[in-house]
Amino acid sequence: MQTNILGTALEVCCTSPMTGYFRDGLCRTTPDDTGTHTVCALVTKEFLEFSKSRGNDLSTPMPYYGFPGLQDGDKWCLCALRWKEAYDAGCAPKILAKSTSSATLKLMPKEILLEFAVDLEEN
Repeated sequence: MQTNILGTALEVCCTSPMTGYFRDGLCRTTPDDTGTHTVCALVTKEFLEFSKSRGNDLSTPMPYYGFPGLQDGDKWCLCALRWKEAYDAGCAPKILAKSTSSATLKLMPKEILLEFAVDLEEN
């Protein structure tokens, strides 16, 4: 069982639309996942436009693949490096820390991710 960036059990990111490398709702990964789809993000219109400008159109439906196309506010397991690229460009979407795989920490610091987490309780 993979853990999240908090060190606890990885929680479901989204099942409608169904996300994850394995299309099981979890942002878990495997060595075969060359995109490292490990960041559970709340996509925004700004991020979707950014991703499209980088050659990955996530907003256009692709019925052949059962992909409805994403809209502002949808949750989706993003490629960790695409999220980092968006962060560097100033348009990274918020994330769900409890649903973001600890594998992401091999690619970026936990502190950056936690700045964007919307699912953590205030102490």
